[in-house]
Amino acid sequence: MLTGKKYYFLLLPVLCSLLVSAQSPFIIGNIYITGNRHTKNYIIERELPFKSGDSVYLPDLVRQFEVSRQQLINTKLFNEVVVSLKSFYGLVVDISIDVKERWYIFPLPYLKPVDRNLSEWAKQGYGTDRLNYGFKFTHYNFTGRNDKLKLWLVTGYTKQIQFEYEQPYADKKLKSGFKVGFSYSVNREINYATISNQQKFTDSFSGIKRWNANIEYDYRPGLRTFHAFRAGFTRFEVDKNIIDANPKYYNGGVNKINIPEISYTVSHFNLDYIPYPLQGWGGEATVLKRGIHSYSSMWQFGAKYNFAVPLGNKFYFNLQQQGLIRFPFDQPFYNTQLFGYGDLYLRGLDKYVIDGVGALLSKQTFKKELITFVLPTFVKSKSHDRIPFRIYAKAFTDLGYAVNRRSPENSLTNKMLYTAGLGLDVVTFYDFVFSFDYSFNQLGQNGLFLHLKNEF
Repeated sequence: MLTGKKYYFLLLPVLCSLLVSAQSPFIIGNIYITGNRHTKNYIIERELPFKSGDSVYLPDLVRQFEVSRQQLINTKLFNEVVVSLKSFYGLVVDISIDVKERWYIFPLPYLKPVDRNLSEWAKQGYGTDRLNYGFKFTHYNFTGRNDKLKLWLVTGYTKQIQFEYEQPYADKKLKSGFKVGFSYSVNREINYATISNQQKFTDSFSGIKRWNANIEYDYRPGLRTFHAFRAGFTRFEVDKNIIDANPKYYNGGVNKINIPEISYTVSHFNLDYIPYPLQGWGGEATVLKRGIHSYSSMWQFGAKYNFAVPLGNKFYFNLQQQGLIRFPFDQPFYNTQLFGYGDLYLRGLDKYVIDGVGALLSKQTFKKELITFVLPTFVKSKSHDRIPFRIYAKAFTDLGYAVNRRSPENSLTNKMLYTAGLGLDVVTFYDFVFSFDYSFNQLGQNGLFLHLKNEF
């Protein structure tokens, strides 16, 4: 057993090195990566703010360890990441990066309501005829380079075939990538109009058929900024009865249209955890040109901003803002979806949809972390032996505004919208976020709503 004096003797070189490092930078030596059975080492190194041979002062190195961990978690390749100092000799330090890989292959049966959220499905009577089912194969790390392969074979409410391949690192410098995809779908029932802020559906003999192909070039010069240039082509064929029911569905009354599309998106993420940020900020701006004919021509400009800050004692504040504008203002119905679709919605107006050509949205949320815990899975796996959970209580307010000059008969357009509420968020692995919101809106209505956020 070592005596106290021997401990002091062993610690003396460490203390001396740390004292010297306060005035002299460390030189990064070897970077040891463990736990990555499938992911290539250079894909992990691509996310690091340092490399072998760099000079860095100790306080900066500590900060870069946390940046490295956040960057690697945000690749969505790993359940856990630990970045630490492995060893040092003089002013040369070796770095250890230990990761726990996710499961990447999901050959899963697919079952999902087609409605835009669970509230809408409930309004439709939870009908089994409103379910999509089939087979969905996804590989989230196909060659170990964070490339994704998707193949969907879906039937039920929507008959759909979809293929997509994404390769973010197609060049030797790991800065350029691409995405290609195509899909075909056919629906018998069509959302042909919005009346009284509600989706209206009708059955038709031939329904709506949609073919789509797209290609995208991605450029990522550094760690956190992304550029995407996309080109696509879509062909629609709609039952003529739909055009008779809503002449505004397409401008000009045509039922077969071809729509080319190009877009450019720049985004920047400086967030600790993109699916549920507690610290940092992120932003995105998009310019889109859709269609060249009079019945489909549209310019769209959109932007998103997300800001998160810890307030101390496990309290947090999150601000989300989003806006878009479409030109010209006289757009056909299929180009006017706004609130209630995708991530553009107000909590408390879940039962409604709001169409238009311009929108502003601001969400404010105060959160308090209540509890964190892990549950064992009883699976003999180093990376999946437990499931982590984090539960947050929250209070929120949302503000929104939709501009609609063509169909002003819907009462929620062209006016300020506001909602508020309380809720719980449950965050677990694979980026699942369950939100339970008890919301109030300006119509005097209230209710409990469930939102599920994930990428499956």
